[in-house]
Amino acid sequence: MSIDKKNVQCFLGTSIRNLRIKKGWTMEKTAFESEMEYIQISRIELGKINTTVYQVYKLAKAMDTEITEFFVGIHDTLDQSLNDKKE
Repeated sequence: MSIDKKNVQCFLGTSIRNLRIKKGWTMEKTAFESEMEYIQISRIELGKINTTVYQVYKLAKAMDTEITEFFVGIHDTLDQSLNDKKE
């Protein structure tokens, strides 16, 4: 049983986007607050890149949240994805 890197990237990106939207922030504001480029935020949220832990840390710090919040539910989601592939 193998975890697909793309699934992890997409889960993280979706989680970051959901928390950003919950805060009422645009990608531009998120980029400004985290001292990152707008395009980088977009690529992370879309799961297009396997971002660094440091960038995830910067996003969590800027959004005033624990880094672990970005990963809440990841096990259930990835396990379900693996089960779906088996069927």
